[in-house]
Amino acid sequence: MKRIRLVLAAVIVAGALIYLIVGGIRGAIVYYTTPSELLAQGPSAIGRTMRLGGQVMPGSRRWNAGTLDLRFTLGDGNATVPVIHHGAPPDLFTEGQGAVVEGTLGADGIFTARSIIVKHSEEYRPPPSP
Repeated sequence: MKRIRLVLAAVIVAGALIYLIVGGIRGAIVYYTTPSELLAQGPSAIGRTMRLGGQVMPGSRRWNAGTLDLRFTLGDGNATVPVIHHGAPPDLFTEGQGAVVEGTLGADGIFTARSIIVKHSEEYRPPPSP
């Protein structure tokens, strides 16, 4: 009887650990929708909180330091979505760079971002020589 309790306790502890590990991994994964996927959802995407990822399109970045309004367009090669964010852009935020924004799509087709995560290249390049 004592051995059965010990095995049962070990199974419960192992199950709890597996549950915590899997839950932690799920929480760390960042899923995002591409502009093409967002537009394919049609009106059902309006007002839902989501993450949108893509490249900041060249020539689309508009920053108003007075009002702290940042406007830009995210694209994935097939579709583009205009984005507006109120607040200073991240330091590494540039055109042609990957970015993931979290927010909602409005009925006007503009994605209002609450946060911006800049995706940077994993390729290291030393600074140019003087």
